[in-house]
Amino acid sequence: MLSRSSSVVTDTRESRSSFGSWYLILNWRPWRRLPESREQRYRGQEYTFSKKLEGSDIIPHLLNIKKIHRQKRRTLNTCSLIKMDKVEHNTVQVDGGLKLHVAEIGLKSSPAVIFLHGFPEIWYTWRHQMIAVANAGFRAIAPDFRGYGLSDSPAEPEKASFTDFVNDIVSILDSLAISKAFVVAKDFGAMVAYSFVLLHPEKVAGLISLGMAFMPPGAFENNFALPEGFYVRRWKEPGRAEADFGRLDAKTVVRNIYILFSKSEIPIANENQEIMDLVKPTSPLPSWFTEEDLATYGALYERSGFRTALQVPYRAMDLDVGPTENDPKVEAPTLLIMGEDDYAMKIMNEYVRSDGMKKYVPNLETMYVPHGSHFVHEQFPDQVNQLILTFLDRNKQRVPI
Repeated sequence: MLSRSSSVVTDTRESRSSFGSWYLILNWRPWRRLPESREQRYRGQEYTFSKKLEGSDIIPHLLNIKKIHRQKRRTLNTCSLIKMDKVEHNTVQVDGGLKLHVAEIGLKSSPAVIFLHGFPEIWYTWRHQMIAVANAGFRAIAPDFRGYGLSDSPAEPEKASFTDFVNDIVSILDSLAISKAFVVAKDFGAMVAYSFVLLHPEKVAGLISLGMAFMPPGAFENNFALPEGFYVRRWKEPGRAEADFGRLDAKTVVRNIYILFSKSEIPIANENQEIMDLVKPTSPLPSWFTEEDLATYGALYERSGFRTALQVPYRAMDLDVGPTENDPKVEAPTLLIMGEDDYAMKIMNEYVRSDGMKKYVPNLETMYVPHGSHFVHEQFPDQVNQLILTFLDRNKQRVPI
């Protein structure tokens, strides 16, 4: 059962001394105005990676690609017509000569939907949604951000910015000859999406955000101070997360974060404790996240490392939302999907439920998924897919064919 938000619009301008996004509560200053590639592809079986990958080219002999022989996977419970082995894996070259990995499924002539992942995710987090939208007649595109998954890392990851990520989305769509697309984004990927929509509104048919409201400066006042042990504050500190993560292999780091972020409590460590210490080695994975899912994530983070992932979103300082003379306005039709048990709701609950976001996103609809966690799209794929497909169907006339 899904619940719909009320339609109360908050028009009162709040003080710009506080920052909106729960990622940005820590006195960051992100909201300010800032002054055909070689393609290698393979079409193969659903795959996992069982060794460390070298280089960024997607070449079959560099990957240990293997069929997964077993009974119907829960991962494919929504995949009745098109399956994961139909996903194409390509590279797109962007500024700086970096090659970004792009997973894609669906007819090239169909309306495009680009999926933007969060942390600690990669393109694979959208596996359920990609199949569902392709089955429904759309073209699903899911890149790995630079420095994530199978995409190249920037030469200096510590200088990576949100602006880089936004520009990469423009390059991907241009390279694929897509003039207008739907954007589906989660977590910090939604921050990239909001910036993209504000800077390039002509390229966006509609926006779906999961787990992240649009909260520019002054959007709301946070009623409580998050302690020093709050995971964002810890990971913002250069070297702190590197030392914490460095005690473990990449697979265990991803495992611990998935377990932490799937709970309803905000991840906060004690003074003499690190974030990774919040999860016991015996703690089980969420029931909807398999060991094979974890192996896929772990192998790709073993390849990419966490340098870029810690920089964006946790340490990057600039998110361009266009001219700041007036409040930024996202004019495209927008759907916000929130899991009711998402720990982020403890921070933004009042703002989201009061429909305060409608001041900045007038064409907003908000839907809540009962018992949904921060990974609601993986936890309840069928419910989330239905919300996404209803939105896409209602707005598909906005995409030129």
